[in-house]
Amino acid sequence: MNYQQITSNQQLASICAQLRQQPVVMLDTEFVRTRTFYAQLGLVQIYDGEHLVLIDPLAIDDLSPLWALLSDTRVTKVLHASSEDLEVFQHYAGVLPTPMIDTQIVAAFLGHGVSEGFASLVERYVGVSLDKGESRTDWCARPLTEKQKQYAAADVYYLLPLYQALTKALAQTQWQDAMVEECALLSRKKQLAKSDEAAYLDIKYAWQLNRQQLAVLQALAKWRAKEARRRNMALNFIVKEQHLFKMARYGIRTVEQMNEHGFDKNEVRYHAQTLIKMASQADKTPVVKCPSVITRLVDEPGYKSLIKNIKEQVQTVADQLGLAPEFIGSKKQLNQLITWVWREQCQEEKRPDLATGWRYRIVGKDLLAMIPNAPGT
Repeated sequence: MNYQQITSNQQLASICAQLRQQPVVMLDTEFVRTRTFYAQLGLVQIYDGEHLVLIDPLAIDDLSPLWALLSDTRVTKVLHASSEDLEVFQHYAGVLPTPMIDTQIVAAFLGHGVSEGFASLVERYVGVSLDKGESRTDWCARPLTEKQKQYAAADVYYLLPLYQALTKALAQTQWQDAMVEECALLSRKKQLAKSDEAAYLDIKYAWQLNRQQLAVLQALAKWRAKEARRRNMALNFIVKEQHLFKMARYGIRTVEQMNEHGFDKNEVRYHAQTLIKMASQADKTPVVKCPSVITRLVDEPGYKSLIKNIKEQVQTVADQLGLAPEFIGSKKQLNQLITWVWREQCQEEKRPDLATGWRYRIVGKDLLAMIPNAPGT
């Protein structure tokens, strides 16, 4: 594959101006995310059928021409399994590729699994077996080897014929509009920022805690989220999740207790006094101001039989339509629908995936009819 390396502001401005004249471009990124909170962008690959470029974000001061290309609604951007790529763009640019088509989503509407890999689809539809040997490379190290650059180039070079084959097949189905809708939904979700106040809800076993303990966990998890972003470190490299839980659950308020419960030396060295102070302050929170106790759906009367029944309905529809049941309604999406009915009083502004769009039309409406009123009402 012949590619052009883009390593200067002038080169980037020139190639992006050319790419913005195209109706469709293939897009991919290479990044590193091991110890950091945010993925570190190492490379951006773009192919329009004529120009195949590898953009080096580490060598370029001004990436605004690239962000302008992403925002240009006249140019459709095609990616595969775009979730993490979208997070990278959202962080670095504050913009997302618009409009965007994800070939993994296109493949799902053709009956493939929800997470069908790029290499397997290329082999199936393009007849090429890709070498994935460089998938774990350090994309922020320089210089990149020729093998690494060829690997990165292949991800967009073969994305074009894959996109063409998949969209041709999709045109023979009823799912064209639904595919566009689903890609737009994925983009919208990536724009929703998580609240630090709610970070405690992501802590495993938080449901085991009483209100006073949840106040402690909420304070600690909120601090950890802010600290992770400030220092650009992965959450568990600040303080391990289970150690925040232990402080809330077992009332750990001294360095000695931290050591007894197996806290890391660096956690104790750098954060012990901060954690102890915050936990002690949270202990004084009036109960009426503490978070509500977390009641899991699985513990609600009637939940197990309900989830079984609606899963069966989703499976029936999936069989009829030739789609994967987890694509129509994953367990998380089914639980969101039940939560919407039982706990959110079907608030219009909180409609979950299965209560909107193509999912609602093919199965969501029927599922809602199967969900009884919340237990105890």
